[in-house]
Amino acid sequence: MKRKNFITLAWISLGTSMFFFLAFTNEKTIENFMLTVLISFMYSFFLGAGNGLINDYLNKKFPWSEATTKRGIISIIVILITNTVLVYFCNYMNFVVFQKAATTQEYFTGRYNFINWFTINVALLISAFLHAKGFMDELKKTSKKEVVEQKLIAKSANAQFESLKNQLDPHFLFNSLNVLSSLIDENPKQAQKFTSSMSKIYRYVLEQKDKELVTIQDEIDFAKTYCELLKTRFEDSVDFEFNVSENDLRKFVVPLSLQLLLENCIKHNFATSSKPLIITIFTQNDCLCIENNLQAREQLRESAGIGLANIVQRYALLTKRNVFIEKSEDYFKVKLPVLEEKPLAEKPKPENDNLAYERAHKRVKELKSFYSNLISYVIVTIFLIILNLITSPKQLWFYWPLMGWGIGVIGHGMSVFAIGKSWEDKKIREIMEKKK
Repeated sequence: MKRKNFITLAWISLGTSMFFFLAFTNEKTIENFMLTVLISFMYSFFLGAGNGLINDYLNKKFPWSEATTKRGIISIIVILITNTVLVYFCNYMNFVVFQKAATTQEYFTGRYNFINWFTINVALLISAFLHAKGFMDELKKTSKKEVVEQKLIAKSANAQFESLKNQLDPHFLFNSLNVLSSLIDENPKQAQKFTSSMSKIYRYVLEQKDKELVTIQDEIDFAKTYCELLKTRFEDSVDFEFNVSENDLRKFVVPLSLQLLLENCIKHNFATSSKPLIITIFTQNDCLCIENNLQAREQLRESAGIGLANIVQRYALLTKRNVFIEKSEDYFKVKLPVLEEKPLAEKPKPENDNLAYERAHKRVKELKSFYSNLISYVIVTIFLIILNLITSPKQLWFYWPLMGWGIGVIGHGMSVFAIGKSWEDKKIREIMEKKK
């Protein structure tokens, strides 16, 4: 326990001793006052400090964040045994050793069973308060840690995504200039036409590169325009076929993915009029497929692999579905996952960095409300028990408010830990996933 906790216990002990000395001691003498202070300090430090040390030990040995269920079971067993032993010891020291109100035999024959039972309940309430406080402190630390980690992950993923998208501009420009350079020597008129068309396509590249996803319709329209440029250079050596279902046109894919894959087809395969390169673009089983007959050319140098790797990494940041590559002796196929809608929850955005913190903050408020209710219940219950025993010890009426409020506390606890909003959200997500 920390030093300030011992100081707090000392002040509580002093205040309690003053109260009992002034209210319940008939002979106001220094000896009786010192005896009251000694007894009060004994109860405070044995019960308060004992439970505090046990709580600190369990926090280190079985943290709430790592083993919540195990810690809860161990805490219940330990505090029941420990508080029973401490209470019997303190009451024995009080009534037998200090006050000499009973002998050892009388103490253990049942005469003080009610007092022991009452004191054990008070000790258990104190212990429950300490463990609840420990749980809340651990929850706050864990929540803050998770929020920081989520923010770092979100920022890292966003930076990685931006880096990948920034590769598109130089990659597209480099490949387009290579095509233009070839056309200038082969067909200057076609080179002029290519330059005009390239400016339109590059405008699309600039417009779409900052988007996470685009519709298949937009991507297909762009791909057709780009294919016309390729036909300008290769003429009958390359042929393109589009067979995309109308129902899939409003679904989403990564922007410029078709353009990068079309470049790969041209780059890694030879094409002649006698052996044309046939590239087919179609949808199949929730995938947008790009397939070409395999006519691999010899590579003078190893490919940098920017195009396909870029697509794979961008999909990895947006969805758990993978990009599939199929290769045989006759064909090469790439399958791009088709997304039904933009996965807002999958892609971390800078403006949503605080979402995890807001949820954690809301959860802490719910727990704080519950534990405030529990602490109030404990304090008021102790007060009512003392009031009942002082005013009418033969008629125990404190059970009724104890039970009534207790049912409310149990219901509050269930709403927070078992059947609350988090349970509803979890079920909603499960149903939505099943429907998908």
